[in-house]
Amino acid sequence: MSAAVFDLDALPPHVRVLVSGGGPSGLVCALELAHRGIPSLVVEPRVGVDPNRPRAKTTNARTMTHLRRLGLADALRAAAPLSADYSETVIFCSHLLGFEVRRFEHAFQLHRERYELQPEAGQQVAQPIVEEVLRAAVVASPLITFATGLSVTSVDGRAVTVATPASTEPGRAREVTADFIVGADGSGSAVRRSLGIALQGGSAARSNLNVLFRSPGLAERVALDDAVQYWVMAPGASGIIGRADLDDTWWAIIQGVDVTAPDLDPVALVRTMVGADVAVDVIATDPWTARMLLAEHYGSGTSAGGSFLVGDAAHLNPPWGGHGFNTCVADAVNLAWKIAAGIQGWAGEALLDSYELERRPVAARTISDAANNGGRLANDFADAVLGVDSAAGEALRAAAHDALEVKRSEFSSLGLVLGYSYADSPIVAREPGAAPAEDPITYVPSAHPGMLLPHGWLADGRSVYDLLVDTGFTLLVDARTALDARQPLDGLESPHGVPVTVVELDAPALFDLWGAPAVLVRPDQHVAWRGSSLADVPAALDLAAGWGAAAEPAAAEPGATETAAPEAAAATAAPALTHGARR
Repeated sequence: MSAAVFDLDALPPHVRVLVSGGGPSGLVCALELAHRGIPSLVVEPRVGVDPNRPRAKTTNARTMTHLRRLGLADALRAAAPLSADYSETVIFCSHLLGFEVRRFEHAFQLHRERYELQPEAGQQVAQPIVEEVLRAAVVASPLITFATGLSVTSVDGRAVTVATPASTEPGRAREVTADFIVGADGSGSAVRRSLGIALQGGSAARSNLNVLFRSPGLAERVALDDAVQYWVMAPGASGIIGRADLDDTWWAIIQGVDVTAPDLDPVALVRTMVGADVAVDVIATDPWTARMLLAEHYGSGTSAGGSFLVGDAAHLNPPWGGHGFNTCVADAVNLAWKIAAGIQGWAGEALLDSYELERRPVAARTISDAANNGGRLANDFADAVLGVDSAAGEALRAAAHDALEVKRSEFSSLGLVLGYSYADSPIVAREPGAAPAEDPITYVPSAHPGMLLPHGWLADGRSVYDLLVDTGFTLLVDARTALDARQPLDGLESPHGVPVTVVELDAPALFDLWGAPAVLVRPDQHVAWRGSSLADVPAALDLAAGWGAAAEPAAAEPGATETAAPEAAAATAAPALTHGARR
């Protein structure tokens, strides 16, 4: 979607929320705010999206679930050139016309069939297409002003300087004040610089080259099964190659090459990866170096206002594992509901502080795992013998198959995608026992406060997530259990008017999985509290909205246990009862 340069003079003098940057994190932040009735101004330098810089290609199951809440999951799947039916697999090979060495199934949570761990499976789709879908939703929203062709150049307190491009004659600027300022303006963030926040970390020793190209007839020549990524272990041109669409457009990432070499030849490199002298029409190249950087702070503020960093303005991690863009979206979701709570008047002073405390550790963990994956790229396994049809080649392929087990966390990182915990957050209830240990690969579904609510499918085909009210908190109550203080339910309001919707649910398997007959779920689908007494709910609500210090609630009643997997739980839901909700 291409837009015109926004008229600088048409900017409002004051806005409740100003988002600097209209990439995925900035657009999702604005959409989340609009979803909660909060208007915002998004300032984005790019008038249009460059389709020739695909970069991120994986929208994981968590991000797809967030898009489902916003009503955009189906739109993104419809826009994606490769449907789930194309492939769910990553294949390591000698070259594209050569031998398969190893495969990883259901990579990046790609599933043709119904996904059990989330209401949405992952989707293979290039970032420009994601941005186009998000932009269309932003433009359609009456609550979002999308100012393209303008840039935020500095922030001073609540004053934001917005300027026309330097190439525009004459370059002009205007000041806009905002209660909340969100820096979603990438690695060179003007918001971050204005706040005096440094990035900590470093860069990888080896550079990489992205190549977008057309190759008519290549797909028909590939000897391997369909895959969303082929990891080619060819000496001199190792890396990843895959289809951008079902026509003749492909992309490649050549790993560990000297992108400054005067004789750098993208066509020759692609042909080496393919393993044949095929036609290669280069559309675009994009050299880059992986960076492992984390902002020392994510900003600060109160329920009345503040300045915060999200996405690449706050952290930069290598793409190995496909977490970068998805981590950015999760930042935006976490921050947006807390800003909305502040504007709507039900946020305590600890709520906005919890943004950094929850999200920065997740980014640090993700950077560490991605950097670890980056230490074992395709060129680290490259050997010409892998492509030889001989006993020696067969033996080496067998050995490489076993050695490539170290790459599992890159493609099967459920622990990173679904298993991260906010258990140490000051707005999450404390309870005896620890949350499941964090492991990049293994996800242990648990409703321990701070964890993502373990998912399940209901008997009528709905996801339990479809019952959650993301404009406030949701209290899921086991309809089978006689809880104290259960009647009247209208006694559950918090003293500070924190919105909560009560859902009585006949779902024995789910409540057994969740480990308690009452579970309080946040707007971002993480568990805030669980327990056996509804008398504890008002205090739990206030804590989760930032009004109080973490308490030590009683343990769940005996007999309520957690299981290791949310097998599709057959359940029915009673009509929701809403208490204290602000629409």
